[in-house]
Amino acid sequence: MMRCFAGCLFLLVMLLPARAVERWPVETWTPAFDYTGQARSLDYAPLRTASKPWRICASYPHLKDSYWLSVNYGMVEQAKRLGVRLKVVEAGGYPNLYRQIAQIKDCAKTSDVLIVGPVSFSGLTPAIRDISKTMPVIAAINDIDSEGITAKTGVSWTAMGDAVGNYFASRHPKGQPATKIAWFPGPKGAGWVKFVEDGLLPRLANSSADIVAVKWGDTGFETQLLLLEEVLEEHPDIDYIVGSAVTADAAVSLLRTKGMSRSIKILADYFTHGTYRAIKRGKVLAAPTDSPVMQGRIAIDQAIRALEGKLLFKHVGPLIQMIDQASIEKLNVTESLAPAWFKPTFQAK
Repeated sequence: MMRCFAGCLFLLVMLLPARAVERWPVETWTPAFDYTGQARSLDYAPLRTASKPWRICASYPHLKDSYWLSVNYGMVEQAKRLGVRLKVVEAGGYPNLYRQIAQIKDCAKTSDVLIVGPVSFSGLTPAIRDISKTMPVIAAINDIDSEGITAKTGVSWTAMGDAVGNYFASRHPKGQPATKIAWFPGPKGAGWVKFVEDGLLPRLANSSADIVAVKWGDTGFETQLLLLEEVLEEHPDIDYIVGSAVTADAAVSLLRTKGMSRSIKILADYFTHGTYRAIKRGKVLAAPTDSPVMQGRIAIDQAIRALEGKLLFKHVGPLIQMIDQASIEKLNVTESLAPAWFKPTFQAK
């Protein structure tokens, strides 16, 4: 009887379908770390487990908006899934270069690998060069000088800007009456701002856009709100506000207060919970998503692969999707946005 039971159980197990291998659609670049190189799409197979409970330290520019909160969620969930320890530090904003340098140096003392979302393209390079002598360094989200970098998780911010510019140009082609734009690039020196402009501005130049105001500043809500108030005082007749997701959030609030929501349209150059809700309600026209939750997951996977000698692709990132009211229902929200219950998390294991 027992032999029969064992044999039947074995047969049942053999007949059960094998668990599907998880795949993430991504892009990779050749040569690595060069977004002007050859891009190709592939299905990325993440690790199922880590060989040991590695110690990972991740440094963010800030956790002031839901974009980095979504990155945080992706990292925390992937670290838990793979059984590794994660410590998170954040610099408090893009002006705080020296704080982030101190944080990553401190991280290097107690971690096996460093993940860094940089506040500056080149300002961290000397510190990263030294840290990379003792451990892998994974660049995440914002672009950075490749010296000392083992692998990168990210998308081309030039392509993000291009997506926004192309969307605008399709609505306002060259030859139509001028469309007045106020442009809010973000903080000068941040690793993504210049690249967004490199993609956006050529597209706008080939449209009816007339950029009448440019306002630089940190991506904190209060800072962006003050900049928006300045622009509306100087140029009350603008047609579009184009800027960060935080700019878009602040603009929705300010335009509603001033009764200007119908006369001024909003485009964001990345995607957060606020832009998701505003697009659904028709308050923001569109924004590109680079799937920050997935980027957080990929960064953890790359960190472990680098430690275990399993790094297959040195530079990968999710596919960019332009989201508006026509496409938002097709979006896999779990790849872009942390759940509503998730709070900033600084330790995970």
